[in-house]
Amino acid sequence: MLNRLHALRPDPFTLAIMTVVAIASMLPARGIAAESLGHLVKVVIVVLFFLYGARVPREAVIANLSHWRLHAMITLCTFVMFPLLALLSGALVPHVLSHDLYVGIVFLSVLPSTLQASIVFTSLAGGNVPAAICSASLSSLLGVVLTPALVALLLNGSGASVSLQSIEAITAQVLLPFIAGQLARPWLGRWADRNKAMLISIDRASILLMVYSAFSEAVVGGLWHRFGPADFSIIIAADIILLALVLVATTQLARRAGFSRADEIAIVFCGSKKSMVVGLPMANVLFAGQAVGVIVTPLMVFHQVQLIACAILARRYAARQTSPSSSDATVNPLPAR
Repeated sequence: MLNRLHALRPDPFTLAIMTVVAIASMLPARGIAAESLGHLVKVVIVVLFFLYGARVPREAVIANLSHWRLHAMITLCTFVMFPLLALLSGALVPHVLSHDLYVGIVFLSVLPSTLQASIVFTSLAGGNVPAAICSASLSSLLGVVLTPALVALLLNGSGASVSLQSIEAITAQVLLPFIAGQLARPWLGRWADRNKAMLISIDRASILLMVYSAFSEAVVGGLWHRFGPADFSIIIAADIILLALVLVATTQLARRAGFSRADEIAIVFCGSKKSMVVGLPMANVLFAGQAVGVIVTPLMVFHQVQLIACAILARRYAARQTSPSSSDATVNPLPAR
């Protein structure tokens, strides 16, 4: 019972995000301060994606590329199945969901998988860790291109489509720095591997800065006059339902396709995650001038929901891993087909 209550407790980073949201609600950046903060966020996005590109383990990607069925399954779950399920929430607009919240749910659905969380939960559950590293890395690479493209495709005509300026901004602030980081990996790779804790701290500090910027702008624009407790309840419910559908679907698809238990775990955890590290910078670029604070709220709520749900699920997978054959499946990352 105590373990279950511990799993439901928000992690420190989520508490930090809540604290920043509270600060932005009471002391939002205005005027010159807001303008300066906006310029700083753009610089931070460039640095963040450069470092993100520098630490993506290309070696693991290359080593596991031959496991194409698993990677194809995870990619389809991340960028096809997930968005299709999110589009169903459009039936709730405008009576239950506001337009901006619907945009936020669709936006979170087209984001790539996380790196750290996908790999950590796959490891805790006794899954195929090398394949998870490969698929999460590939997801990050594909997301730099696919996320803006899917936003343009799925939200075209909704007031949130990608303009030429957005494409130029995403190229300059996200794609080019990411490519530069990848090219610099031969020189920075070892440094990045030795300083993972510092880089994670930079990730989180950058996210907190972007959360403060987004919510400051939203509060100044009258966020809390149109966004009450009922809206938060709807967001939480929508995120829980969406995640539950994805977890059930990825599990069933993996089993019906005949994947091993270790591969199933990698598919479930990599195919159900969405990256807030990638999402917040992209939202600032793609939805510049729009209600970014409202749009990213479903993503920030989903971040905590997925951590709680996957922590419980990983423990259940691990508890069922009792036979020697299950352990062997984890060691062998590429079972024969």
